[in-house]
Amino acid sequence: MNLEITNGRVICPQTGVDRNNASLYVADGRIAGIGEAPPGFVAAQTVDATGCIVCPGFIDLGARLNSIEAELAAAVAGGVTSVVVPPDADPPLDEPELADRLVHRAREIGKARVLPLGALTLGLGGERLAELAGLKKAGCVAFSQAQRTVVDTEALWRAMEYAATFGFAVWLQPQDHWLARNGIAHDGEVAARLGLAGIPVAAETVAIATILQLARETGCRVHLTRLSSAAGVTLVKRAIHDGLPVSFDIGIHHLLLTENDIGYFNPHARFAPPLRAQGDREALSAAAVAGLAAICSDHTPVAADDKLLPFGEAKPGATGLEVLLPLTLKWAAAAGVGLPDALARITSAPAAVLGLEAGRLTPGAPADLCIFDPAATWVLTPEALASRGKNSPWLGYPMTGQVRATVVGGQVVYRA
Repeated sequence: MNLEITNGRVICPQTGVDRNNASLYVADGRIAGIGEAPPGFVAAQTVDATGCIVCPGFIDLGARLNSIEAELAAAVAGGVTSVVVPPDADPPLDEPELADRLVHRAREIGKARVLPLGALTLGLGGERLAELAGLKKAGCVAFSQAQRTVVDTEALWRAMEYAATFGFAVWLQPQDHWLARNGIAHDGEVAARLGLAGIPVAAETVAIATILQLARETGCRVHLTRLSSAAGVTLVKRAIHDGLPVSFDIGIHHLLLTENDIGYFNPHARFAPPLRAQGDREALSAAAVAGLAAICSDHTPVAADDKLLPFGEAKPGATGLEVLLPLTLKWAAAAGVGLPDALARITSAPAAVLGLEAGRLTPGAPADLCIFDPAATWVLTPEALASRGKNSPWLGYPMTGQVRATVVGGQVVYRA
């Protein structure tokens, strides 16, 4: 089906295109042109984007799908056209049949694309290697332990060595098991005042140092997920400068919140890794401003009963898919980042991590698009969320920036 999107401000961060009152043309599920219609083009459907931004659909490097139908609906409501799903499902994604079933079910639903991460080890147990080749054939884009640590360093070394042999990427959330095992919040003044067991920055940096050394030894391509500290960013920047094949992402909440936002034991502000000090937040923001990191939602829907608990017992995480856009715009405004650069952190940057042809508006690229009103304001309430997870530290706060339509593979899958 041919689709024409008219009268919008078309922004492609990767190519530098930024055109006002331009039309974008889609044919056979792919971008066919910007500004001028291709020869013989006749639109079967038209979307008026007056007053809106037309950009590549957002690519989220971390979103859990506790209910696949609800969470994919939440994704497209947030302008997210591709979601990377960690392997810590129930059961873990450690068998090709499980990954194949997930990808197939997502296609049946017909909303956002699902890009699963296969389990690096069987059952995420950190011991025996999973069937990586079979998982890759089933659609897994890389391999991960999610938030579970491979305690046995030799096992991690062998896993990375094997992955490097076949050109597979390994995604790891850096956290030393022994330094973090009893912790709840950042090991700082707030945790001390509230009597909460702390997770020191060293839990992250010790793990990063180990992972980077193994990357040097094996040549494995590594993506570090959800960095949370200034010291961690320093280590990874040095590795990138040295030419190691390493990249990293930052959860959007860690760019805006700090340990102080725990307040008086607010369970909505419990994250894994924890919110850290102001200096850490500033360093993370500087890395994102410099284009060193992609931004993700770290979408973790949590049942209401699991948040209505004391801080130390509440499950960590927050809903993120539907607020990725407004929170990214909020961060960009505070950091002095222009709109095209802000959009790059959730489009072309994650596409580069994944090696996808998505995240751009060049002719022939997949027509995965977001159309949003950058000036629209709305209040985040549980009722405003399609996700089954109504957990967010931003409940009751005004949001600026609202998705009007989402296109996946040339099909309009969401309209407000």
